[in-house]
Amino acid sequence: MSAQLNQDYEIAAIVGRGRFGAVFRCSSRISGETFAVKSIDKTLLTDPFDSDLASREAKLHRLAAAGNPLAVQIHADYEDDASIHLVLDLCTGPDLFDRIADESAPISEPEAAMVIGDLMEAIAACHRRGVVHRDVKPENVVFDAEGRIRLVDFGSAGWIGEDGGEGMKGLVGTPYYVAPEVVRGEEYGEKVDVWSAGVVMYIMLGGVPPFHGETAAEIFEAVRRGNLRFPSRVFHKVSPAAKDLLRRMICKDVSRRFSAEQVLRHPWIKSRGGTSSVDD
Repeated sequence: MSAQLNQDYEIAAIVGRGRFGAVFRCSSRISGETFAVKSIDKTLLTDPFDSDLASREAKLHRLAAAGNPLAVQIHADYEDDASIHLVLDLCTGPDLFDRIADESAPISEPEAAMVIGDLMEAIAACHRRGVVHRDVKPENVVFDAEGRIRLVDFGSAGWIGEDGGEGMKGLVGTPYYVAPEVVRGEEYGEKVDVWSAGVVMYIMLGGVPPFHGETAAEIFEAVRRGNLRFPSRVFHKVSPAAKDLLRRMICKDVSRRFSAEQVLRHPWIKSRGGTSSVDD
């Protein structure tokens, strides 16, 4: 651990592990307030692409979280020869993956609309600052003590500029949620987050991902084809308005895919999953 980090914070137990390190509970030695510290082990960053992401994470996280209460906040960052350390809000609630996996309580449209509405508010705020999350998935949507969502983990975030003029490249994200333009190796923009959020919404309402496969390669191929369907056995109770929004978010044609702001204006979101007409 960084000497300065240890001087400022008392480090406690591990609360989570990731691909490049671990997350610890910590407390400020001045205020006593409790936080989380994400420690990234530089020796695990063998790919230059991963190393570049890690070196930019603190900067992009600060940009994305500024004035964005639905994103986990970053309070300090430290770096030493061995690691990069980020001091973050401590989120002790369950994540959305846990909520979806709880089969005893299926997710209703009003609850799903509330979560997706908040998630898209968080994503839209990131996009307005030129930051693309690039790994939107249920595990990165955490509920706080008040039951509101917090978007976490900006370790894969990319920068497109506040005018959206700078494209990105690189296969970043998680197979079930990654957008087809990412899989195809094309330059892409902020709408990859909308696709991913659409997949999250599809899973919340249907209980299964829209694109399947036994391996990552098979999933990527299904994503590339982008053949969106609504099997009647799982979607027979889902409203036409919800399906309409899903078609506009999980849309292979990027020019026709909704932006985050357009999602927020959709009748299903505005009515919080209630009965509502759909505008063409």
